[in-house]
Amino acid sequence: MKDTRRTRILLALLLVASFTLITLDVRGGDSGPVAALRSGAAAVFGPLQRATSSAFSPVRRFFGGLGDDDRARLDELERENAAQREQLRTSEYARARAAELDGLLRTAGLGQYRVVPAQVIALGPTQGRAWTAQLDAGSRDGLAVGQTVINADGLVGRVTAVSAGTATVLLLVDPTFTAGARLAGTLEIAFVTGQGTDPLALQVLNPQAPVAPGDRVVTRRSATFAPGVPIGEVLSVRVTPGAQSRVATLRPFADVTRLDLVGVIVEQPRTDPRDAVLPPRPATSPTPSPTPSPSPTVSPSASPAVSASRTGG
Repeated sequence: MKDTRRTRILLALLLVASFTLITLDVRGGDSGPVAALRSGAAAVFGPLQRATSSAFSPVRRFFGGLGDDDRARLDELERENAAQREQLRTSEYARARAAELDGLLRTAGLGQYRVVPAQVIALGPTQGRAWTAQLDAGSRDGLAVGQTVINADGLVGRVTAVSAGTATVLLLVDPTFTAGARLAGTLEIAFVTGQGTDPLALQVLNPQAPVAPGDRVVTRRSATFAPGVPIGEVLSVRVTPGAQSRVATLRPFADVTRLDLVGVIVEQPRTDPRDAVLPPRPATSPTPSPTPSPSPTVSPSASPAVSASRTGG
C-alpha cells in the first residue's frame, strides 16, 4: 500500500503541474512563462522544417501547375512510350522467327527434305506420353502419322496423331521414343531411345564398333524416319565385357524445351544425304607449339647428311 500511495501522489502532482502550465500559457499569450519554451523549440526545428519545405516545393509547384492540357500531353507521351516498347518487342520476336525459319530452310535444303513449317502451340503430356508437342498444322496441310519432325538444329520427333488442323508430335526425349540411327562417317547401325530429362540412350549393335565422346549420330532411313537428320553427339560410352552391343549417352542437337517453329518432312529425299546435314564442328584454335631450344653448331665434316647434300649440289 505504501508504494501505491506514493504513485498516486506523484501522478496528482504531475497533473497539477500540467494544468498550471497550460493556464499560465493561455493567460500569458506570447509573453507567458511557456513562451520561452516554444521559442526554443521553434529555433531548433524551424530550419529543418524550412529545408524540407524548400526541397519539395519544386515538385509541388510542378504538379500543382499542371493544367488539363499538360496532363493530357503527359498521358499521351506515356501511351506513345508503351507503344514503342511493344513495337520493339514485336520486332525482336519477328527477327528471331525469321532467323529460325532461315535455319529450318537451310537444314531442309541440305537434306533435300520437303517440309511443311508449323508452329508449336502447346507442350505437355498427351495420349499417355510425357513429352509431346501440338502443332498448328494437320492433314489439310499434308501431315500424316509417322512423318519426321525437325527444326534448324536436327531431329525433334515424329507425328503420332493428326486432325484436320492440328498434329501431335512425340518428342525424341520421351521414354517411349525410339529411332533407327547411324554413326556419322561409318555404316554402324544403332538405336536411339529417349530418357526424359536425362541424355538420350544410344545402343550400337556392333559391340566392337569404335565409339567415343564427340562422335555424332544421324537418323537411318526407314518407313518412319527420313535419312541423315542430325540427332546428337556422344557424351560417354559404357563398355561392358561380353555385351552384345555398345551403350552410350547422347546429347540431342535440338532443345525440345525451347521449341517454336518446326518443319514436318512430308517427302523424303530420293538419295541419302549421308552426313551433309550435320552442323559444322566448332573451330578450335591451334595449340602453339613449344619453341625449340637452339641446337649446337655442327661442323660440315661431322655431319655426313649435310656433306652429302652439299656434294650432291
